[in-house]
Amino acid sequence: MLATTPPADVGVPTSHWSLDDLAFQILKEAHYKDMSRSTIQRILADADLQPHRSRYWLQSHDEDFEAKTLDVCQLYLDSFRLFEKQELVVSSDEKTGIQALERLHATLRGRPGQIERREFEYRRHGTRCLIASLLVPTGQIIGSVTAHRGRWDFVRHVRDVVEKNPQIQKFHWVMDNLNTHWTLELCRYFAVDSGCWTKGQEKWLRTGKERRAFLTTGCGRHVVHFTPKHGSWLNQIEIWFSVLSRRVLRRGDFSSQADLTKKILDYLAYYNTYFAHPYEWTYTGKPGASGAGRKRTRFRFRRRQLVDMRSH
Repeated sequence: MLATTPPADVGVPTSHWSLDDLAFQILKEAHYKDMSRSTIQRILADADLQPHRSRYWLQSHDEDFEAKTLDVCQLYLDSFRLFEKQELVVSSDEKTGIQALERLHATLRGRPGQIERREFEYRRHGTRCLIASLLVPTGQIIGSVTAHRGRWDFVRHVRDVVEKNPQIQKFHWVMDNLNTHWTLELCRYFAVDSGCWTKGQEKWLRTGKERRAFLTTGCGRHVVHFTPKHGSWLNQIEIWFSVLSRRVLRRGDFSSQADLTKKILDYLAYYNTYFAHPYEWTYTGKPGASGAGRKRTRFRFRRRQLVDMRSH
């Protein structure tokens, strides 16, 4: 089919097909004397083809991609059962380089017949980093805004998650392969918290491979489940980062780094109070079997929270 053939293969010097290009090429090849844009559009729709659209994808060369993917997805599916046994599945990551952008002129709010208009020019006030964890069976978010994403910043965040869940006997951490997720400092914290750190243990945790093996094998109450290389989309916290971007960052106006920090933390508290809910997850690693199902889940948790608040 012409629409699935690269334009360059038939001498058309474009990166992708447009309706005009397809119509002209069909006419040029004399398959039909004439074919309208609407006809081509209807044929493409019937064939579920959209040559005008594209999206990025990233190939993973991880030899254990399938095993790691199934491990993480099965962990999500088992998170509720594990939670009943006082084992908590936690999805953690960093959102770096969040810019504190201040619009040079006030935003013009929307009104009937006219959408909101934002000033194009802005003033930069630097960046902040958000380190956050999603408690998979409850949907609650624990986050801290920092100046950097250093190894100690991440260890302090992990410590905060542990201290805020004292009833948990075992933690299952889902993380990607960022270097701050397999440092010696993190290994030491997990081992000390579990009571299994021994003197001189650093000697056999010198390389990244040794530290990663230590974290995935598990010591006491902490086990790390690394996503496959180029597979950080399996990390559920990325879903919430997308929510934060749409609800706060994309159209936000921040007068300083402190203002950015406050607005992020304010939204985090607001989300936890009214909207936090566990994400639905299928075996294939795609969130939500259907949009309707996700909406029902969100509404069910929100209604329960409102009822609890009113009862108090």
